[in-house]
Amino acid sequence: MKAKTIGTLYAAITVLGLGASSASAENYPSRPIRLLVPFAAGGPTDYLSRLYAKALSEQLKQTVVVDNKPGAAGNLGVDLVAKAPPDGYTLGFATNGPLAVNVSLFGKLPYDPRKDLTPITRFAFVPSVLVVNPALGIRDLDALIRLFKANPDKYSISSGGNGTTQHLSVEMLRSAAQVKISHVPYKGEGPAMVDVLGNQVPITFASLATGLQQIRAGKVVPLAVTSAQRSPALPNVPTIAEKGYPGFEATAWYGVIAPPGMAPELVQKLNKASVAAINSPEVSQKVRENGGTPSTTSSEEFGAFIRSEVTRWSPIIKASGAKVD
Repeated sequence: MKAKTIGTLYAAITVLGLGASSASAENYPSRPIRLLVPFAAGGPTDYLSRLYAKALSEQLKQTVVVDNKPGAAGNLGVDLVAKAPPDGYTLGFATNGPLAVNVSLFGKLPYDPRKDLTPITRFAFVPSVLVVNPALGIRDLDALIRLFKANPDKYSISSGGNGTTQHLSVEMLRSAAQVKISHVPYKGEGPAMVDVLGNQVPITFASLATGLQQIRAGKVVPLAVTSAQRSPALPNVPTIAEKGYPGFEATAWYGVIAPPGMAPELVQKLNKASVAAINSPEVSQKVRENGGTPSTTSSEEFGAFIRSEVTRWSPIIKASGAKVD
């Protein structure tokens, strides 16, 4: 076959391929979409993912089904996304644990969030709050630190699991305040809060999405939030930074991801629909009611943000000595 003929054939195939990609994005979605959530049902990630799924289904005029795949601090579910076909029918809704923190916290991950995923958009920021059972008799962070220092290794702080922002908050507080306390990881924030309410482990870091209901009911006492500024949901609760630990900030973030190798036209369509879903009055209002701040991005911006977060958390985790195998 002559070189000119080969070139013409290659050009024709390329045009057909581009046309198929465009048509695929144009007709998408033609069947239900699965949204993998790498944490158990009932927690903040699950709750926020269901808000997003409902709104996205309205934008795309197609059913979006939430599929909880908990395990390995979120790594299991995200790995399933990383290995799924890039056809837009498998998406993921994850947080900074499996998308940034776990790169440094775990000895080895089955995926690299910086290159083995297609970022769609960031969803929101949600700070955590340090709460205690009222029976502990503690009403502010200063008193809690004094209690820790007077009783080294006696008290523990729980979290919803290894690799969560709440876990990192424990490590950061231990380092910043120079106190000897243990971390008790639970399989989700729900079980951790149950034991706080039952006074088994009376101290925990919880996301505002989990803690606000118990705070408003008077069942736990809020001591401080982990964000750089006070939360509008708890304006009278100080930040840990303003209580004498400058630079302390550990805010969870959530985002939408997809398998690697997705067609740019499909990424653009999903980003546009996702941003519209997240910024819809119903979703944005409910996110704020749960102490969060909607924060959408382009796909490229979210990818750059993930890379920056991996870099940011690495020295913090190394300094804390935290490690999960």
